[in-house]
Amino acid sequence: MPSSSLQLSDLRVPAEWEPIECVWLAWPHSLDTWPGLFDAIPGFYADWVRLIAESTPVRILAGGDVAKSCEKWVGSIANVDIVDVATNDAWVRDYGPTFVANQSDGRIHAVDWKYNAWGGKYPPWDADDAAAKLIAAHEKIAVQSSPLCVEGGALEFDGRGRLLTTPECLITDTRNPNWTKAQVSQELHRRLGVTEIVWLDGGGLIGDDTDGHIDQLARFVDTKNVVVAVADDEDDPNYPGLEENFRQLHLWADATKPRVNVHRLPIPPERKIGGQRVPESYCNFLRLGPDRLLVPTFGAGTDGQAIAILGEVSGVCPEPVDCRNLVWGLGALHCASREQPAAHRS
Repeated sequence: MPSSSLQLSDLRVPAEWEPIECVWLAWPHSLDTWPGLFDAIPGFYADWVRLIAESTPVRILAGGDVAKSCEKWVGSIANVDIVDVATNDAWVRDYGPTFVANQSDGRIHAVDWKYNAWGGKYPPWDADDAAAKLIAAHEKIAVQSSPLCVEGGALEFDGRGRLLTTPECLITDTRNPNWTKAQVSQELHRRLGVTEIVWLDGGGLIGDDTDGHIDQLARFVDTKNVVVAVADDEDDPNYPGLEENFRQLHLWADATKPRVNVHRLPIPPERKIGGQRVPESYCNFLRLGPDRLLVPTFGAGTDGQAIAILGEVSGVCPEPVDCRNLVWGLGALHCASREQPAAHRS
């Protein structure tokens, strides 16, 4: 588990528990993303949008006929804007911009990474690849383009320069051929101001088509606490890889000053849809600034345990969101959303 240390920077990526301007979603329209279950997805999104909009503005990418469907389902909900931007798929976490703050004046700009649908798995992805710049243009904020292929779900920040990630999602021939770990680290520092990168290489969840996004594996709850997905059942095929991630993160945390506390967050037992195991993880929660925490649930006995752990560690009362249908698309709340931080000084 190797940690990379880099020089100080005036840039930082705000943590997800800091104040936010809005949450971005992309209206679902690809039947192939939820085969056999798509009819349940627009209604799920409508309920989810209504829940977010209770406290936070929601901006939804939807172009053409997709916008008509979006308007039908959520057009009457207050605090919601439908933005005329076409997409190929709904996973805006991965193709949306990374928002970066300048520490000297608090201003926000966007980083537009290359995007190729998780290593070229699901063409076409041209509209998704174009979305980051269009979001930045809508918000009238500056944008920087990077030659690095990065998905947002592969990056987890503590707001103070630390980054958790996995090599399987960044240092691969399908995403960034000919890039070394050192070169990737330098580009992340240059664009995001990260000063320390923790690489977890125990592997991702079975059924996760991203190759192991960190937002399914380990998340900062605040600057002093991290939750890590683990399997309680030693016979679960996920068990050894998740234990290795936990071991690596624990070793890093023990050596960190001030010390970071690492908490085990059990995943649900195996559940299959259409004969395929779905990648269910409570790490895929969505923070709505400092005061709200939406936690995916899966109808499992571990739901209550996960809610209790996240509530205790965060100090926020978690709000459960039933994601049993959403996760058939192989992602949950964090994967399908992108928060935009408010401009402010750290």
